[in-house]
Amino acid sequence: LRADDCFCASRKLDAVAIEAKFKQDLGFRMLNCGRTDLVKQAVSLLGPDGINTMSEQGMTPLMYACVRGDEAMVQMLLDAGADLNVEVVSTPHKYPSVHPETRHWTALTFAVLHGHIPVVQLLLDAGAKVEGSVEHGEENYSETPLQLAAAVGNFELVSLLLERGADPLIGTMYRNGISTTPQGDMNSFSQAAAHGHRNVFRKLLAQPEKEKSDILSLEEILAEGTDLAETAPPPLCASRNSKAKLRALREAMYHSAEHGYVDVTIDIRSIGQSTLHCWAWRCYPGSRTHVHIRTHTPKHIHIYTHIEIHRELIPKACPLMFEILKASKNEVISQQLCVIFTHCYGPYPIPKLTEIKRKQTSRLDPHFLNNKEMSDVTFLVEGRPFYAHKVLLFTASPRFKALLSSKPTNDSTCIEIGYVKYPVFQLVMQYLYYGGPESLLIKNNEIMELLSAAKFFQLEALQRHCEIICAKSITTDNCVDVYNHAKFLGVTELSAYCEGYFLKNMMVLIENEAFKQLLYDKNGEGTGQDVLQDLQRTLAIRIQSIHLSSSKGSVV
Repeated sequence: LRADDCFCASRKLDAVAIEAKFKQDLGFRMLNCGRTDLVKQAVSLLGPDGINTMSEQGMTPLMYACVRGDEAMVQMLLDAGADLNVEVVSTPHKYPSVHPETRHWTALTFAVLHGHIPVVQLLLDAGAKVEGSVEHGEENYSETPLQLAAAVGNFELVSLLLERGADPLIGTMYRNGISTTPQGDMNSFSQAAAHGHRNVFRKLLAQPEKEKSDILSLEEILAEGTDLAETAPPPLCASRNSKAKLRALREAMYHSAEHGYVDVTIDIRSIGQSTLHCWAWRCYPGSRTHVHIRTHTPKHIHIYTHIEIHRELIPKACPLMFEILKASKNEVISQQLCVIFTHCYGPYPIPKLTEIKRKQTSRLDPHFLNNKEMSDVTFLVEGRPFYAHKVLLFTASPRFKALLSSKPTNDSTCIEIGYVKYPVFQLVMQYLYYGGPESLLIKNNEIMELLSAAKFFQLEALQRHCEIICAKSITTDNCVDVYNHAKFLGVTELSAYCEGYFLKNMMVLIENEAFKQLLYDKNGEGTGQDVLQDLQRTLAIRIQSIHLSSSKGSVV
């Protein structure tokens, strides 16, 4: 920031105007040389605004002196009547060389940015506004001195500004006026946390809260006029200012976690601020460097009653949690992870399975079912004959067509079915002859075998009907058996339903020995890893479809 860099925009002015510019430039040069005995002469050259004249960078002589840290010159300018709280202008047509990042900055802001503590002390003693250009109750579109001091990590400056009443909760609004919080983003807590200045963060945290008015919440409006004698005094965390501080700490924890400053994140966590996203970011560096994940878990996984669903949850937190579940031998940690999975899955029902409409095919009157006199094909099931009709079976499924095609037309031998029980085969035939599953009376001990038969004979509508019956009858006692059978048959819809059931009821199932054996593969069958991967995929799909389907995440 130098005054002699700003003349490129003055070349098209007339002679009188350019003469005034050269005189103004000379005045700034005289002041910038540090000669306090030239202040009076320099001011006379600056123009009608005198000591508060702005250069093409929108800066006054006092701002330049603060940039240099020239305490004597600052004092001389103050004695000459320099305005302490004048701001860098934001009108580029009049001051074309204004740096965009310095708009609305004051002399105090420049002194803080360059770490000139004596100059800051001098300005504050002279009456400079500790918040810079921020007016009480108005939105802030530039950084406050405290924000800059916290970002730089200057502990002494932060302490000085806090003593003079600086508010660490003030953030910066975007130029379009949009912000995630009413007081703006990247307040002093976030600045210190994002840059890893732990001592500065602790100093900000130790600052007593100031009582100030704020917008009333609906709860507070409804509470107006209640009998004070009947209501207990609200706790500290219930005050409006404390709520703002909790929001600020939560934002700061995000920044510290994402920038890798685990010590600051743990400090914030120790005072009660915790989100799943931040915990995952704390553990993620350890997982990438192959540090054993279990070292992160005993102190930092807790039961989350409110889990903030974040877009980073799917690619980072979910794999990390399932990796911990796989490796952990601590039952408490496993139970807490199950609580998290259940909360992430949400309170909504598991997606239902729907019936498949059967295509219109040939059908016969039920009178022809297993009728020897009118049949033209015989199946041998468990040594017992079952009589059927080719005209119906040829169009029933590709499997039946293949069975009938492999048998010569003039061959009167039976087609042996050796992998289906007779009552189950009878149900399959009844389904075909009746044209649907409505008349089927399926016993509980037959449903799994009927599902297998429907899968083998490629009867998709009957298979889906069996899947729906299994889904409706699933319990914590039989869910593992149903899942194993579905995976064995390759029935994806029923498998996905079981995985949703596992996630929704995981807090109860983790005590089930069969479920733990399924997860941890105690028999060494090599399926445990596949199950965890399937659960992870199902949870990711659920989070994406329910919590992240809109532009913003939601909280379960």
